[in-house]
Amino acid sequence: MDKVVEIERIDLAFEVNNTDHHTLQNSADRLIVRRGQPFTITLHLRPGTHFQNGDNINFIAQTGPIPSVEAQTKAKFSLSRFISRSSWSATAEMSDSTVSLTVCSHPNAPIGVYKLILDQGEAIGLGEFVLLFNPWCKQDPVYLASEAEREEYVLSQDGLIYRGIPKRITVLPWTFGQFEPGILDICLQILDESPNYISDAALDCSERRNPVYVTRVLSAMINSLGDKGVLVGNWSDDYEDGVKPTVWKDSCSILRQWSNDGCRAVRYGQCWVFAAVACTVSRALGIPCRVVTNYGSARDSNGDLVMERFYNEFDENIADDSIWNFHVWVENWMTRPDLSLGYEGWQASDPTPQHRSEGVFCCGPAPVRAIKEGELTYKYDVPFVYAEVNADVVEYIKLRDGRVFKMGGSTTEVGKSISTKAVGRDEREDITHNYKYPEGSEEERRVYEKANHHNKLAQAGEEPGLHIKIKVTPDMQIGSDFDVYAELKNNTMVTKSCRVMFYAQAVSYNGKLGETCGLGEFTEMNLASTEGSRVTLRLEYAEYSKAITQDRMIKLLALLIDAETRDFYRAKKTIILDGPEIIVNILGVPKVGQNLVADLALQNPLPEPLENCVFTIHGANLTDGKPITHE
Repeated sequence: MDKVVEIERIDLAFEVNNTDHHTLQNSADRLIVRRGQPFTITLHLRPGTHFQNGDNINFIAQTGPIPSVEAQTKAKFSLSRFISRSSWSATAEMSDSTVSLTVCSHPNAPIGVYKLILDQGEAIGLGEFVLLFNPWCKQDPVYLASEAEREEYVLSQDGLIYRGIPKRITVLPWTFGQFEPGILDICLQILDESPNYISDAALDCSERRNPVYVTRVLSAMINSLGDKGVLVGNWSDDYEDGVKPTVWKDSCSILRQWSNDGCRAVRYGQCWVFAAVACTVSRALGIPCRVVTNYGSARDSNGDLVMERFYNEFDENIADDSIWNFHVWVENWMTRPDLSLGYEGWQASDPTPQHRSEGVFCCGPAPVRAIKEGELTYKYDVPFVYAEVNADVVEYIKLRDGRVFKMGGSTTEVGKSISTKAVGRDEREDITHNYKYPEGSEEERRVYEKANHHNKLAQAGEEPGLHIKIKVTPDMQIGSDFDVYAELKNNTMVTKSCRVMFYAQAVSYNGKLGETCGLGEFTEMNLASTEGSRVTLRLEYAEYSKAITQDRMIKLLALLIDAETRDFYRAKKTIILDGPEIIVNILGVPKVGQNLVADLALQNPLPEPLENCVFTIHGANLTDGKPITHE
């Protein structure tokens, strides 16, 4: 057997590796690397020991309190000839007493603090490293192609936040400070304080491979509502027991205060402070991020995409809906494999606590393109952000006697001059066109109508598009004739010309298909927008009795074809026909050691006589281990 390698010391080459991985600003005295990119460390061996490039040299990289291969929080790999950039891998170069070991992580590995272990029967710890998202790696979902944008949205430690009103936009310089000493550890601590980690650490650490998940956790954890989050919001003008939101100029003092104070929420923040801290944490973890300001930002309290302003005679707004002069959130850059193609790129995420999403005060990530296109069913929280930039405003006056009069309204008041700092320049970039088509344009009204339509569907718990499903009745007993139904629904905004086919086929329990036993011809029909319809298929005993097996199973298949687009939609369902029940009636009182008489009855459900029938009775300790047969 090969002798165990004995190591005198290990050089993790902090400076060289961290320079390569764009993390040297973090630290020169610990190893901080990015996913899907190799790093090299040197093992100095004890005299007389050799590193055999053999089968017994294996490595383990693991993170989190319960590392496991299934959860991808533990990786086992051996030496190979070449580094793979699509999985964990390692190569080694040997000289007399040193081994130069190059390791590369999976581009989708969970981020966090890792232990690297040499496993040769006994485990030798080679050291710790922090693994971050990698906007420089094409396989990483946060990959950003432009070097200038990576400089701005990942590496830049200061920026500009826009406030004020559209006619007089003011600028607040802000220090993000994501590479300041200790800040990366605080950002990882925020993840470890989240309710997700506390309730299921193994699952949470595993999910940290996904920037959509991490962004959502940060959106919830930057505010303190419902968790041990970083900042308390306050819009009251009373800040005596804390710091006035306008006093803050950097994120680091807020993050350090939260961490040093045992994760007690820092008082106080408003939207731009929440957004700035979220930007710091995102950039620290390697997710490209920018701060965005929306002027005339609607807060739609009831989700109807209309801002209803009710005033009394004194011109005081008495409604729940409100329009903020400005509101600030962040955008994070990533792909969205959970959505259809075209919705990757900038995702709006809002850490200001004003909206519950899946029960938690967080918002996003919402694809900016989905907001522009009115795709309100896309995850996460698109309707809320859509209303912030595109709600229509209706104004009413409510008199003391209770009468209400409509005063006017606007389709252009909400969502103006949406702003972020330009790449590489201290100037404002207007990105309104990313969020909406030009006000008053045909496209803008078309998207508003679509959004309204999707919003009504979402509130009814329905999906857009054409839908077909099969409904059956409970009385499907073998021998009877019965109906099954294909229910159609048109959840689009136009009338659809459709063709429907509905048929039944015998099937056995192993999925083997038999003969057709019920066929509805192609039915042509027009389905009006948001209307439903129903197609009936009658299954007759005379037909299905010839096709079904002893399993009494029938497979139903319904097809709906959009005559214009040729798209087709399918529904299928397997039904089991109920057999007749045997009714058992015990006569007399059962006693041990005495004969027992039972009355058995069966009603024939078939429209034809049953012949050569047999009743068989089994019973442990009742029938001497043999069945009793009765013709």
